[in-house]
Amino acid sequence: MRTVTVRLPDALATEIEVESRKRGVSKSDIIRERLNCAREGEREGDKLPPHLERIADLIGSVDDDLPSDLSARKKHYLRLWGYGRKRHR
Repeated sequence: MRTVTVRLPDALATEIEVESRKRGVSKSDIIRERLNCAREGEREGDKLPPHLERIADLIGSVDDDLPSDLSARKKHYLRLWGYGRKRHR
């Protein structure tokens, strides 16, 4: 096993020390567990970032009756649907 030195914020270092004393395991064990949990969480990929969780139900909720080439021919469809024309008052 390799040794790595890391500088931690005081609050995090204290949190790790308290947990280590409560559980009766070394600080290194606590840090290894936390790193493994973080790595497994990234690999699972089932959790969205908080800003996307709020709109997850909207992602992909576009009407099905839109043309399949809309993104490629947007100017054509804007002209077809009358956008940009002067309107009578």
